[in-house]
Amino acid sequence: MIGERRILLEPREVPLGGVRGMNVLRVLPHRNLPTIGAWCFLDRFGPADTRMRVEPHPHIGLQTVTWPLVGEIRHRDSLGSDADLRRGQLNLMTAGNGISHSEYSIGDDPIPLDALQFWVALPEGARQGAGGFERHTDLPAVTLAADEGADATATVVLGEFAGTVSPATVHTPIVGAEIVIPAGTRVRLPLRTDWEHAIMLVEGDASVSTHEMTQNDMLYLGDSRDAVEVTSAQGALLFLIGGEPFDDEIVMWWNFAGRTHDEIAEARTEWEAASARFGVVEGHDVRIPAPPLPDVRLMPRGRRI
Repeated sequence: MIGERRILLEPREVPLGGVRGMNVLRVLPHRNLPTIGAWCFLDRFGPADTRMRVEPHPHIGLQTVTWPLVGEIRHRDSLGSDADLRRGQLNLMTAGNGISHSEYSIGDDPIPLDALQFWVALPEGARQGAGGFERHTDLPAVTLAADEGADATATVVLGEFAGTVSPATVHTPIVGAEIVIPAGTRVRLPLRTDWEHAIMLVEGDASVSTHEMTQNDMLYLGDSRDAVEVTSAQGALLFLIGGEPFDDEIVMWWNFAGRTHDEIAEARTEWEAASARFGVVEGHDVRIPAPPLPDVRLMPRGRRI
């Protein structure tokens, strides 16, 4: 068991550069905490008026979870998927042994855009399997009875929360849920004691386990809790992630999640050689080249929390 924790994970600004041409706030991976459950990556891009053009790029060993807050995003991938995505909908892409995709904002002009982009590490078996894509437009919601004020509501994006299960495919015990806290509300969010959890403040104001949150901060709660108390004066939008601690150590580099340096190097070589492993995203003349590998062997990031 990890035990109860109350550790603030502050985001850092990361320039994506190149053809992506935008900055993001990165919360995961954290230098002391590579995973929370199987969640291994979290970026927030926006809010901004921007023309998003993320050309085809590869993934291995993970699922991408795209959760838009403002604006519309077009997803195309090497499986032939072509789907627009907007607020309240989920795009879930499973990379397996190899997939490539692109993400564009809708239209040719800059538009208001804000979204959360997560990666979920895949366990053995699933990470060597075939890729897949799912679009979910009707996700389940659950009402959370308030101790004070109006009741809160949660949309179960991935996995299971408060006895409600998302239809999206998962490969480990996990939770991802967007939670809306009305102004003047105090409410207890139910948690599983054998899972670790963390909560991000997306919008508004909130106190989580008596800790006053700042927008875009994530509070790591550890495990061994059956609930956590949240209060908000003006109203808040939160995102809860967690799950069974992910036992495998992963090597993350660029868009890849593997287990060894050699796996990552092989995937990079195959992407640069336009291998059939990653397929082709139709409708694009340009794709993102892989950066050079570092001069040292890639090693797993150890947990220090």
